[in-house]
Amino acid sequence: MSNEAYVQAPIESLIESHRVLVTCGAGGVGKTTTAAALGVAAARRGKRVLVLTIDPARRLAESLGIDMQSAEAMTVDPQRFEDAGFPASGSLTAMMLDTKRTFDELVRKHSSSPERAEKLLGNKLYQQISSSLAGTQEYMAMEKLVAVKDDPRFDLVILDTPPTPNALDFLDAPQKLVDALDSAAMRWFIEAFESSGKFSLNILAKSASVVLKGLGKITGGEFLADMAEVLAQLDDLFGGFKERAAAVQRFLASDDVRFLVVASPSPVAVQEGLFFAGRLRASRMPCGGFILNQVHLAPRGEASDAMLAERARVYAAGLVAEGGTLEDDAGERIANAYEDAHRIAERDAKLLADLARDWSSTMPVLRVPRLAHDVHDVGLLGQVSELLLTAEPVVAVA
Repeated sequence: MSNEAYVQAPIESLIESHRVLVTCGAGGVGKTTTAAALGVAAARRGKRVLVLTIDPARRLAESLGIDMQSAEAMTVDPQRFEDAGFPASGSLTAMMLDTKRTFDELVRKHSSSPERAEKLLGNKLYQQISSSLAGTQEYMAMEKLVAVKDDPRFDLVILDTPPTPNALDFLDAPQKLVDALDSAAMRWFIEAFESSGKFSLNILAKSASVVLKGLGKITGGEFLADMAEVLAQLDDLFGGFKERAAAVQRFLASDDVRFLVVASPSPVAVQEGLFFAGRLRASRMPCGGFILNQVHLAPRGEASDAMLAERARVYAAGLVAEGGTLEDDAGERIANAYEDAHRIAERDAKLLADLARDWSSTMPVLRVPRLAHDVHDVGLLGQVSELLLTAEPVVAVA
């Protein structure tokens, strides 16, 4: 047995040392796949894992072979891991976030009485905005995370965040929702509602009354009444929302949490990922690593003319043996494809080198090679989990 001390790779260390991992990044970079693969990796290490996703594409459910049409937690059959060649001593449970359901649960929890809660839940306008209000999805994702982080059924919670064009939307969602509930416009409506329990413009300032009367002609008085009732009921929840928003922010900055920024090897995706990483650092949010996903690797060997000619000859012989024919420019096309593969691999290698030079002193920069096939089942997720578990930080070259 070797006397060398065992050193955990970054992902394995994160799995073993933290309660919550949050994957974040732009759409189309493999973020949901990475979250699922992290779940598989942790389950293979004996952890009881919950992967919480709010990705509307539902790629997670497809990859794991489970039905996630509802917000109920679904546990992956352990036999699926066994059959795929990646046995797991732990367990993997997945849950799709239901924004409205999470909002409803908050209403019931923080309303001053069950009657007020049910009145708000029955309001037609609330039923519309509770799943579509700007920032609600991001905030409810955080609420759900805080709700499940202490669930004794799980050792590790992985949150797959929504693809957002702006990191501020995600990180600032709790405070934005509190600010919206405490805005001057909301005060207007609450004043017009609370004195009598019915919507009335009489008590408002003349200028505000004129504006709202004009709006009422467009939207209808019933709409304004519904809005006033919703805002007044939400005001009843304000203290609870404000307290919860502060708790969410504190938790995200705690040592229990690590963010993982995921990007694909394109300049735009990398820049967006770096912006997110910078935003995390500025907000004192703990970043556990930058994962450059789907990296192209150079073909093995040198692309000599003799080798390419031999490949074309072997390819032609195989076609002829099967009764086929080889086009005259096959050798040239093979050479071009080989050169293109090298060119793309060199581009990805440069991106990695630049990332390591600028960020490796702040957080691990990890490379996950591109697979030959799109990840759509547990077996391929297992392959990605293996790549994550064995990924070593890219070292900056002086």
